Amino acid sequence: MEVEKYFRGGKEIRADEVGNVVWSPQPKQAMMMGRPEYEALYGGAAGGGKTDYLVIEALRQVEIPWYKGLILRRTFPQLKEIIDKAYNYYPRIYPSASYNMTEHRWTFPSGAKIDFGSLNSENDKYKYQGLAYDFIGFDELTHFTSTQYEYLKSRNRPNGPDTEVYIRSTANPGGVGHGWVKSRFVTAGEAGKPIVEVVRVKAPDGSIEYKAQSRVYIPASVFDNKKLMENDPNYVTHLAALPEAERNALLYGNWDSFTGQVFTEFRNDPAGYDSHQWTHVIKPFEIPDWWRVFRTYDFGYARPYAVGWYAVDGDGRMFRIRELYGCTSTPNEGVKQDPHEQARKIYEIEHSDPLLKGRKINTGSIADPAIWNKSTGVSVAEAMEAEHIYFEPGDHERIAGLMQCHYRLAFDKMGYPMFQVFNTCQDFIRTIPNLVYDERNVEDVDTSGEDHIYDEWRYGCMANPIASRKNMIEAKTPSWDPLNQYHDKYGHALTRTYRI
Repeated sequence: MEVEKYFRGGKEIRADEVGNVVWSPQPKQAMMMGRPEYEALYGGAAGGGKTDYLVIEALRQVEIPWYKGLILRRTFPQLKEIIDKAYNYYPRIYPSASYNMTEHRWTFPSGAKIDFGSLNSENDKYKYQGLAYDFIGFDELTHFTSTQYEYLKSRNRPNGPDTEVYIRSTANPGGVGHGWVKSRFVTAGEAGKPIVEVVRVKAPDGSIEYKAQSRVYIPASVFDNKKLMENDPNYVTHLAALPEAERNALLYGNWDSFTGQVFTEFRNDPAGYDSHQWTHVIKPFEIPDWWRVFRTYDFGYARPYAVGWYAVDGDGRMFRIRELYGCTSTPNEGVKQDPHEQARKIYEIEHSDPLLKGRKINTGSIADPAIWNKSTGVSVAEAMEAEHIYFEPGDHERIAGLMQCHYRLAFDKMGYPMFQVFNTCQDFIRTIPNLVYDERNVEDVDTSGEDHIYDEWRYGCMANPIASRKNMIEAKTPSWDPLNQYHDKYGHALTRTYRI
């Protein structure tokens, strides 16, 4: 049976018995299918035809008998939609293909297989230990953790000769993995242009070899899906009627605004770096000698540890002026340094950084109360005290601490908040806007995300509480506005307003 397939630069898929087109890629889907990079992310907004693309992409090599593909969703109920789409396409293209409902596996006439799976919990990734897949597809990648993704990458290897080994993903903004996906694909480079990462490989004989691995981000939205626009003209209207955060994420593909985001008020606007207005991120400045400076700390070993240094002015405004984040190049992965080594790094910074050198920082410094736990012998606090680094127990009340963070971020009518961060503190700027709410405890931050810097910041805010503040946010006008929701008929931005 000869079935035309969509290869890079090739033809659309057809059902060969009657010659009807089963699926034909739209321009953005075709662009995605033509990418040669090892990893590629497709989407960024709703309605771009992401899931259809992924289901068809998995078919690329099913005429090779030893080929195995895997398509993943985070939970099995979410996976059902993909299985339904496969049922719509696969039997029409390959009438002899069969589906095993127990194993969630399609088997094709050649013997090739496509599995459908889910990773409900973090440890579910080990279900794939020892397995190999030539193709792996993640649907809604932002629902997965970075450690799940990295582990599954280790399962991406050939099952035989002549197969192409690669990974493809789709995503909308939002979800527990929003931060690492944004960092890895969206902000790492220009959309549509490959990001090349060179890794150093040391062989058993001691020789060194350098290997290149590439990835790319291909954005798509409902405006790229002409078929959907024709079949459901009201879909765009539905997206436009959503609340602001959902609308910006799902209609415009805005990775800085998404459903479930905890700190929606956080602003990083270079226009205010000097004036300190309408932004939480500012340029560093010299700290007056009389300002109080203290540090906060959240312990980590396999997960990152976090240290923040803060200055407080005469009005009680806090400034994050320095940070130390014990994280590898993989998000949310700790450097595995013991407390003594962490303390020595803190001591070195405080005796060399001009912003900190000569100040009495040990007084009033705050840490997670858990570091005084002696159940395993010498506590973390005792180990640090041996290196001349001292802390006081912080207030671990989570909801009250979260509210103090919100109060600090609130802008007054002149555009000044009660907390700002130096633009040199890149890990704070990266992780705080990406935090999401816990689905099971909707009033609190999801602790499975990269929340370590948030925790030490929260301890600092709780140690310096302020009264409740109303937030006066300067409205933003998006540059890309195809529905003219933010511009008049002449293309001029509508007058900015304030929201309480």
